[in-house]
Amino acid sequence: MARLAFFLLVLLAPLRASWAADPLVADLTSHLIGITTGFTGTSMVLFGATDGPGDIVVSVRGPERDLVVRRKSRIAGVWANTSQATFPNTPSFYSLAATRPLDQIASPSVRALHQLGLDNMRIAVKDKLPPEEAAEFRAALIRTQQRDGLFGRDPGKVNFLGERLFRTTIGFPSNVPTGTYLVEVYLIRDGNVVSGQTIPLDVSQVGVAAEVYEFATQQALLYGIIAVIAAAMAGWLASLPFRRV
Repeated sequence: MARLAFFLLVLLAPLRASWAADPLVADLTSHLIGITTGFTGTSMVLFGATDGPGDIVVSVRGPERDLVVRRKSRIAGVWANTSQATFPNTPSFYSLAATRPLDQIASPSVRALHQLGLDNMRIAVKDKLPPEEAAEFRAALIRTQQRDGLFGRDPGKVNFLGERLFRTTIGFPSNVPTGTYLVEVYLIRDGNVVSGQTIPLDVSQVGVAAEVYEFATQQALLYGIIAVIAAAMAGWLASLPFRRV
């Protein structure tokens, strides 16, 4: 614990000059997550310091995208898509960490204002649906994202090291979407946000994976032809041991 506290002090040394003006100072150990062909997920440490007592809440939002949820029904013995709902400009990733349970830190209005917690995320249905059906699709979207590891099921823990230094670990699954993420850090006292900081984080393809992705995007037809030929060759090579001489 002492070594970790010393490590955080060293990392925060260049920021000490701003402590007098800012009640909260925070940063990440890295601002880039590079996805390679062998990427299996990763984690990152967020660290920081405050000018006094208070609670810390950290939210991580992935790039916004249009997410679609489809409902399947059994028709004539076959499962088929019968309805769907589109959620525009929805974070593709969301996780939360806090020093204590959210309901002990901030009021419902403060949590709603800063979208703290899945219940307070502004996820709106684009399609015109009855409120009950829209709520069902919203719940299905959250379940699907949680199943894929893209929405956190339970808030993580922010730990204080002493009275002012804090840290938390943010986990990212292997299927984390690429793009720019926003890591928002809040200092809350007496139920009110007294300071906040937003830290950008870039998740992008690197190395061979980036080159393949760029080629597939810019030369989609040629990439498709190569993929089909490669699959055919793989099938042919796999059948060789079973051929009769």
